[in-house]
Amino acid sequence: MKVVVLFSGSLASRVAGRLVQRHPDVGGVQLLHFRSPFSSECGGLRDLLREEWFGTTFRTQSLKRDYRRFVDSRVCFSLRRACVQCRTLLLARAARYVERVGADFLVTGDRLDTWDIKASDLQSLDAQFGLTGRVLRPLCASWGQTPERVDEWAVLDAPRRGRPASDEDLMAAASGLGLESWDGLCAAQRCKLTVPGFGERVARLLAEESFTLNALRLLDFAHVYRAEPDVTIVLAEGEDEKHQLQDLFLPGDLRVYPSTPHGPVTLVRTAWDAKNDAERSRVVALAARITATHSAPGRPTTLPICFRWERDDETQVLNAQTFASWRDLLDEPGVTALTLGAPIAAAP
Repeated sequence: MKVVVLFSGSLASRVAGRLVQRHPDVGGVQLLHFRSPFSSECGGLRDLLREEWFGTTFRTQSLKRDYRRFVDSRVCFSLRRACVQCRTLLLARAARYVERVGADFLVTGDRLDTWDIKASDLQSLDAQFGLTGRVLRPLCASWGQTPERVDEWAVLDAPRRGRPASDEDLMAAASGLGLESWDGLCAAQRCKLTVPGFGERVARLLAEESFTLNALRLLDFAHVYRAEPDVTIVLAEGEDEKHQLQDLFLPGDLRVYPSTPHGPVTLVRTAWDAKNDAERSRVVALAARITATHSAPGRPTTLPICFRWERDDETQVLNAQTFASWRDLLDEPGVTALTLGAPIAAAP
């Protein structure tokens, strides 16, 4: 019997895969990993494969061309809806792979009640892609499977007792299966859509007529501002953030930064050629004030702020006055802070 395991590297996917792999009727296991633009890359995945799955076939596929399906820009962002859409896409792609390699079963680490996912959601997806009876979910096996199949595949007590497997259940099962019980590669923690505010950012971006993966990556930064009608201002603080932002500058972008060292770096993107001189000056002045405010938060002052277009060598300097408070910044006409986590007004 050949099985394919949907493998994110999370403890859930590791435990589910090993539970099925140890069954005497299973003669071959393949791990299938999907890379999503909404999931942070995990540098430890290869090390994990060498340590726990040495010799096991591992295949990886990209979902970059399908990311529009994760978020519906026509309605308010819903994490539950995004999770269902994500699972729909994963199962559709996995079903094609299962057929291509001639596997008998697909194994997932799904757990019920995670992000409000219900048994009916998963059962409906199985039927939609012709996989009814061929998807093994050992971590929620008490529904939709016969008692014999539960006893055969699900060795965790939680599914047998009719409750979702907890993190403690998984850690205990991992130890019993000879796996490290840490969950450093947890897929749920890597999914950016679970960060409060990120899904709303994505929905707003997808509502635009044209956008790029470069623009999508800009949403990863904590400080993103929009100024009507089409100005995006992204500010990076700290050396790691500034290094990441450096790779995203395009020739037509404006770079803004304080004249003193170790300050923030700001990327400004808009249709510069469609603006007159006065409009361009207003955008530059706004970006300079935002950069100055982040350079000296909480105190009214005037700072020299440098700016230049990436395609030019000439650097100019503008004396920019800081906003007296974050509230004053947000009260600026047409300016919106696309915040992640805590509201910008609560920032220091």
